[in-house]
Amino acid sequence: MFFQDQNNQDSQAQDVSQQVDVDPGMIFEKLDSWVDGFVRLLPNIGIAIVLIIIAFIVAKFVGRLVEKGAAKRDRANLGTMLGGFARYGIIIIGIVLGMTIIVPSLNPGDLIAGLGVSSVAIGFAFKDILQNWLAGLLILLRQPFEVNDQIEVDGFEGTVEKIETRATIIQTYAGERIVIPNNQIYTNSVKVKTAHESRRSQYDIGIGYGDDMEEAIEVLKKAITEVEGVDKEKGVEVLPWDLAASWVTLRVRWWTGSKRADVVKTMVKVISAIKSSLDSAKIDMPYETRVQLMHDQTESTDGDRSQQREGWPSNKDEESTTPAWKEKMKKEEPGKKDKS
Repeated sequence: MFFQDQNNQDSQAQDVSQQVDVDPGMIFEKLDSWVDGFVRLLPNIGIAIVLIIIAFIVAKFVGRLVEKGAAKRDRANLGTMLGGFARYGIIIIGIVLGMTIIVPSLNPGDLIAGLGVSSVAIGFAFKDILQNWLAGLLILLRQPFEVNDQIEVDGFEGTVEKIETRATIIQTYAGERIVIPNNQIYTNSVKVKTAHESRRSQYDIGIGYGDDMEEAIEVLKKAITEVEGVDKEKGVEVLPWDLAASWVTLRVRWWTGSKRADVVKTMVKVISAIKSSLDSAKIDMPYETRVQLMHDQTESTDGDRSQQREGWPSNKDEESTTPAWKEKMKKEEPGKKDKS
C-alpha cells in the first residue's frame, strides 16, 4: 500500500513538471506578434501625434484670440480665464480623438462616462478649489468690481490688484497685500467705494448754545465751499443735528472724488477750514462740561428721602434752611429725649 501511494505521488510530480515547462519558442512568437501589431499601428500613431500637435496649435491660437477679444472690451482678467478654459478644452478633445485613432475599439462615450464618475470624486476632493474657481468666473462675468477699484470685504479694505481664478488680491492703503478667496467675496457683502466718480463725506462740529446757529451755518458753508477738492456743483450741506449737553451739533456734508486719497486729503483741509472760519467769526467751540452734585451728609435730615434730594436739601419746606428753624430743632431735641 505504501509503495502504491509513492508511485502515485511520483506520477503527479511528473505531470506538474510537464505543465510548468516553458517553451522559448512561444515567448518569441508572442513578442513577434506584439511587434507586428505595433508596426501595423505605426500609421495610426503617426496620425494621432499629428492630430494632437494640431490641437495644441489650435488651442494656443484660440486662447490668444479670446484673450485679445476680451482685452479690447476691458475684460482682460475674464479673457485670461476663458482663454485658458478654451485652450485646455481643445487639447483634451485632441488627445481623446488621437487615442480613438490609435485604438479604434476605444469608445469616446465610455471614456467620457468614466471621466464623469471620476470627476465626482475629484469634485468632492477639491470642493473648495472648484468653488473658488466658479466664484471667480462669476465675478469676472458680472463685474461687481474691477481691477483698481477700492473695495471693503470682511474687514479688509484696499485697491484690487488682480482677480485670479482662485482668489482676489487687494493692496491695503498701508501697502500690505491681502489674498481673499473668491468664494468668500462672492458669498459676503462687498462695499465698492469707487463704484461712482464721487463720494460724500461728513464731519460733526459743536458750537455754543449762546452762539447764533444761522450765522455759524453760513460761515461753515462759505469756508468749506472754497476748499480745494470739494465738489462745488453738488454743494455743501450744514445741518443742525443734535442738542448735546454742552453744545449744538452741526453736521457738515460735502462731496469729493471717490478715491481714498481724494477723501483723506480733502478731509484734512476741511477740518482746518472749519477751525479757522469759526475762530475768525468768534463762534465758540465749547469743551465738554460736566456737573457733579456732592451729597452733604452732615445735615440732620440725612437719610430721610422725603426731606433730602441728591445734592441739596428739599425745597418743600423753605423754613428748614433758615437759622430760626435750626434753633427750634435744637430746643425740641431735649424734650424728645425726655419723652423717650
